[in-house]
Amino acid sequence: MRKYVSQAAVAAVLIASPAFAQSSNGSNPAEVDAWVKSADKSFADETVKVGQADWVYSTYINDDSAAVDARANAEFTKLQVTNANKAAELAKVPGLSAETQRLLNMFRTQIVNPVPSSAGAADEYAGLAAKLSGIYGKGKGTLNGKPINGSDIEEAMGTSRNPAELKEMWLSWNDNVGKPMKADYVRMVEIANAGAKELGYADLGSLWRSNYDMTPDAFAATTERMWNEVKPLYEQIHCYTRLKLNEKYGDSVQARTGPIRADLLGNMWAQEWGNIYDIVAPKGAGDVGYDVGELLRAKGYDPVRMVKAGEGFYTSLGLQALPASFWERSQIVKPADREVICHASAWNVDNKEDLRIKMCTKVNGDDFTTIHHELGHNFYQRAYNGQPYRLYMEGANDGFHEAIGDTMALSITPEYLVQIGLLDQSKVPGADKDTGLLLRQAMDKVAFLPFGLLIDRYRWKIFSGEIQPADYNTAWTKMRLQYQGITPPGERGPDAFDAGAKYHVPAVVPYTRYFLARILQFQFFEAACKQAGWKGPLHRCSFYGNKAVGEKLNAMLTMGASKPWPDALEAFTGSREMSGKSMIKYFAPLTKYLKSETKGQKCGW
Repeated sequence: MRKYVSQAAVAAVLIASPAFAQSSNGSNPAEVDAWVKSADKSFADETVKVGQADWVYSTYINDDSAAVDARANAEFTKLQVTNANKAAELAKVPGLSAETQRLLNMFRTQIVNPVPSSAGAADEYAGLAAKLSGIYGKGKGTLNGKPINGSDIEEAMGTSRNPAELKEMWLSWNDNVGKPMKADYVRMVEIANAGAKELGYADLGSLWRSNYDMTPDAFAATTERMWNEVKPLYEQIHCYTRLKLNEKYGDSVQARTGPIRADLLGNMWAQEWGNIYDIVAPKGAGDVGYDVGELLRAKGYDPVRMVKAGEGFYTSLGLQALPASFWERSQIVKPADREVICHASAWNVDNKEDLRIKMCTKVNGDDFTTIHHELGHNFYQRAYNGQPYRLYMEGANDGFHEAIGDTMALSITPEYLVQIGLLDQSKVPGADKDTGLLLRQAMDKVAFLPFGLLIDRYRWKIFSGEIQPADYNTAWTKMRLQYQGITPPGERGPDAFDAGAKYHVPAVVPYTRYFLARILQFQFFEAACKQAGWKGPLHRCSFYGNKAVGEKLNAMLTMGASKPWPDALEAFTGSREMSGKSMIKYFAPLTKYLKSETKGQKCGW
C-alpha cells in the first residue's frame, strides 16, 4: 500500500535537504523523460528499503528497529522531496507528452504537506507538527469531572446513554484538544501553502485535488455531484435517527425537528452512528439467526484457516493463489515473545511478489471481514506489479484501494457463507431480517458520507483563504450543520477550534479518499453482481466462484494508476463516472422502511 509519511519526518528531512531548486538538466522533452525513468527507478528501490525497515519495526518493536526505521523513512522522504521539487521545475519544459506531465504531477502530489525552501521554514514546521501531535496524543477530556483519555472517551461515547455525561465528554474533549491547537494550526497552514505554491499549485487544497486526473475545480464538482446523489438517503436516516433519539431522550435533550445534537450519535465526531443501533433498531429486528464468529469456531477455524478462506474468495474468481512466501512471512497472529503493531495492514515489500498481511487475528466475525478487506489490497498490489513505473503501482485513485477490499467485505453475505460451508442453508435469515441488517450497515456507511466530504471541503476553504482564522469554528459549525444536520451540545466561543479535535486535521491528512471509497465499493459491488447474473436483492448478492467477474476485475486492477481513473472504472463497471446510485439501489429496501416510519415527520433541518 502507498506509504504515508508523518509531517514531522517530512520537515526533518527538509532541514537536511536545503538544495530545493536545483538547476534543470532537462532542457528538452527527451531529457525530461530520461529523468522521470531514472527518478522512478530510484523511488522504486527506496520503497523496498523503507518497506523492509517498516516491516521489521512493525513486527518487532524495540529501540533498534525504531532507529533503523526512522533512518529509512528519512532517506525515503528526502528522495520524495527532491523528486517533487525537481518535477515542479521540469514541468515547465515545453513540448512534454501528456504521460510525462502526468508522471511529473504524481511526483509532486506524493508530498501532501510541502514545506517551502525559505530559511527556517522546515524547522518551524517540524516543531509545530510535533507540538500538535503531542496535544492530540496526550489529549484528555473529563467524565464526571475526572480526566479521561481519547480512546476511553471514544468507547464511553459509544456506550453511554446519559446525555449529561455525553455532553461533558464532547465539550471537554473539544475544548482541551482542539482549542489549544488553533494558533499553531494557522501557522502550519501558512507554511504548507507556501510549499504548495513552490511546487506550482495555487494552495495546499489545490495540490490535494490535483491527484485525480482532472482540474481541482472539476474534482470538487464531481464529489459534490456524488454527494447530491446519496443525500436523500442520508436525510432519511437522519430523520429516522432523530425521531428515535427524541423518543429515547425527550424534547429537552433532542427536539423532534431540526438538527441532531452531535454528542448523542455514539461517536466523538458523529462520523459513524452504528454504536447507537440499540436505540434505532426496528421492532422485531432481533437476532439475524447466526454469528459468524460462532460459525467459524464451530467448524474448527483458526486464524490461518480464516486467511485461507479469504484467499479462497479471490481464487474462486480465477485470480492466482498467494505465493508461498505470503504464508512464510505474514504476521497472521500476535507473536507471544515481542511487541508488535496489531493494526491490520497489507504489504507488498518488493513491489513484485513479496505480499504480506500484518494482523493479530482472532477467530471472530470482525476479523473474518477484515481479512477479506486486507487481501483485496494484496491482490490489487500483485495485479499492477507489472507496470513500467513504480508511480503506477497504486490504486487508480486513492479511493480505489480501500474500495476493493470493502467490496469483498460486502460480499460476506449469507449466500456466500452457505457456499463455503460455514452456514447451513436452513439457517439463512429470511427477508424479514433485511431491514435490521441494512439499517445496521447504513448507520455506519451512509451516516459517514457527509462527514467524509466536509472535512476536506472545510480545509480547502481555509487553504484558499475563504475561511479566515477568526472564523475557523463558526465556519466548522456551519458546515457540519449544512452537510450533517448536527449541532454542538453547548455554546462554542470564537476561540474554539473543534475541527482540531479530529486527528486528521492537525495531522494534515487528506480525507476525501474515505468518502470516495464508501461510494465506490457499492458501485464495484453492483457491477460484479450484474456480471454474475444475480437476480435477487442487491444486498444479498454473492459473486463467489464467478470467473467472468474475476476476469473483468483483474483487468481493472492490472491497470493500477497507469491510466486516469475513469479508464480503470470503465474497465470494470462500464461507467466513467463515480456514482452514488449503486449505494441508493443497495439500500432501497431500507429507504422504503424509513419513509414509512418517518411519514408525517418534518425531515431536514
